[in-house]
Amino acid sequence: MLMPKRVKYRKPHSHPRIKGPAKRGVSLAFGEFGLKALEPKWVTARQIESCRVTVVRHLKKGGKLWVRIFPDKAITKHPAETRMGKGKGAPDHWAAVVKPGRILFEIEGLTRAEAELALGIASYKLPIKTKFVVREHV
Repeated sequence: MLMPKRVKYRKPHSHPRIKGPAKRGVSLAFGEFGLKALEPKWVTARQIESCRVTVVRHLKKGGKLWVRIFPDKAITKHPAETRMGKGKGAPDHWAAVVKPGRILFEIEGLTRAEAELALGIASYKLPIKTKFVVREHV
């Protein structure tokens, strides 16, 4: 699963509101087809890995996949049945902060129908609404 090798701070502030559209990573940079986020949310490392495995199964050995998000935010949790107080909980898992407009995955080497199917199945595994996007040829 994806996670940072090292971080500056073990327990980041949790800013629950993710306001505004994505400022970068909003256009296709590598592949022919992509999956674009339409809602703001934290996407966990497990969800990213689940999508990656799904898409790779469809690629067989013909295409290439780029994962454009990385889970670099530590999400903390207290153990179950713990009383209130006693400080912030221990880091539990990692998540990527996704804003509307962000490209999550890119693929190439497939036909449009195959790419739409692969990314469509991957989108079921994400907690947000997504949109299939295609590179515009100039």
